[in-house]
Amino acid sequence: MEHDIHVIGGGLAGSEAAWQLAEAGFRVRLSEMRGGGDTTPAHHGDHLAELVCSNSFRSDDAESNAVGLLHQEMRALDSLILREGDRHRVPAGSALAMDRDGFSAGVTAALQAHPKVTIVRERVDTLPDTPAIIATGPLTAPALAERIAGETGRDALAFFDAIAPIVHRDSIDLDTAWFQSRWNKGDGTDYINCPLDKDQYHAFVDGLLAGEKTEYREWENVPYFEGCMPIEVMAERGRETLRFGPMKGVGLDDPRTGRWPYAAVQLRQDNAHGTLWNIVGFQTKLKHAEQVRLFRTIPGMEKAEFARLGGLHRNTFIRSPELLDPQLRLRSRPNLRFAGQITGCEGYVESAAIGLLAGRFAAAELRGEATPPPPVETALGALLGHITGGAEAESYQPMNVNFGLFPPIPGRTKKADRKKLYTDRARAALAVWMAP
Repeated sequence: MEHDIHVIGGGLAGSEAAWQLAEAGFRVRLSEMRGGGDTTPAHHGDHLAELVCSNSFRSDDAESNAVGLLHQEMRALDSLILREGDRHRVPAGSALAMDRDGFSAGVTAALQAHPKVTIVRERVDTLPDTPAIIATGPLTAPALAERIAGETGRDALAFFDAIAPIVHRDSIDLDTAWFQSRWNKGDGTDYINCPLDKDQYHAFVDGLLAGEKTEYREWENVPYFEGCMPIEVMAERGRETLRFGPMKGVGLDDPRTGRWPYAAVQLRQDNAHGTLWNIVGFQTKLKHAEQVRLFRTIPGMEKAEFARLGGLHRNTFIRSPELLDPQLRLRSRPNLRFAGQITGCEGYVESAAIGLLAGRFAAAELRGEATPPPPVETALGALLGHITGGAEAESYQPMNVNFGLFPPIPGRTKKADRKKLYTDRARAALAVWMAP
């Protein structure tokens, strides 16, 4: 099938961009190198939109959370990624988490069945001269990355991204661990909690600091993204750091003592059957044997069996604030748009959101129309504005959506009311933008 536009990359951003274009009536060639003989260090299969790190889209609270607001806005714009996320949802308190295999299979099936989409399993090594969206993500193939660097006149930036281990549910000792969401949010069975006393916690930190790590000498001194930092890097910042991060015990009532534990490890359901659970916030670059040895010292996980161990991969992105226009076009070659993590946004939802916008902008351009960017008062507009000019190019780093990207609420307001004011204002602005 001949195509109107080429989408390169079948991750969350590329899949969402292809869906938006196809739903607008345009013929899409969607190129994905996995399944055509190539793979990456982070992916495990060849389904589109594979979730390689967490299985969570984070908070689904659209009243007081920026990413929850982004969920709501994407649903209003017929997002395929949010549709499949909702369809394959698993319990996770106030978060939107999903069965990762069901989710990616659902996205793949939807695009395969669409009459306007042709999925081609191929690696693309050159920049097209025709309309295209590049959504190749943090592991862009070296040849294409070189072409992008050559076109932009600057080397792509890079940092490490880490993934967390997954444990078989039936290998967790529930005589020690227990089900509870922090502060009893959700139905009380959304997380499994493993408690540590003071001595156990400090022994764990000692083991973490001493454990043998995977080293990537070629990429030494490359910064980590704060939102996906390996636990051993956090521990190097101070012995108590983990107790105020992924191992905090506050809000969890150990049924054996009736008190909060000194520290706790949480696991979150990872598939619809509830047979696999991921260790929340435990991204790591420990070698695999070290992970098994150390994680089995956690009370309740002495006999843990792992479906996947943690890992580390390189993440690359361009200096979007100086390279892209407000419609995500490369200023030096306007036939090319960029979307997803390669633009410097961070997070599954943010990547898909930028893919959604790139698809809608491209569709409008193919129709010969001009579509203004969403208002900066919306989550979509705030995220887009940060990427395409709001951030300082020289110090540009990956960023999750947050209320700090939004224009301030004018006048004096109570801090407790501020988030609701942001979300109410955003909904009103999006409604105006979407109106015919």
